[in-house]
Amino acid sequence: MSHTIRDGEKLLARVRRLKGQMDAVERALVAEKPCGEVLQLLASIRGALSGLTGEVMEAHLHEHVVHAESEAERAAAAEELAAVLRTYIR
Repeated sequence: MSHTIRDGEKLLARVRRLKGQMDAVERALVAEKPCGEVLQLLASIRGALSGLTGEVMEAHLHEHVVHAESEAERAAAAEELAAVLRTYIR
């Protein structure tokens, strides 16, 4: 069973919190809150998204690279992670 399935409820809870944070940004903009407040909300979202991304990446690394069933699966999973990292750091 894939880690995203096994940990699905925990991951979905984090996504739902992110949605709530995005809604808070929308409410702040509609209410014309000061830019400092909006920036703080955005920084919180970025931190939460980075945390979620890191958690999924770490689980991917452990399940599909470290504990791969074959060298071919290990190589494919490592390349998949490398491609994601290239996109992530842009």
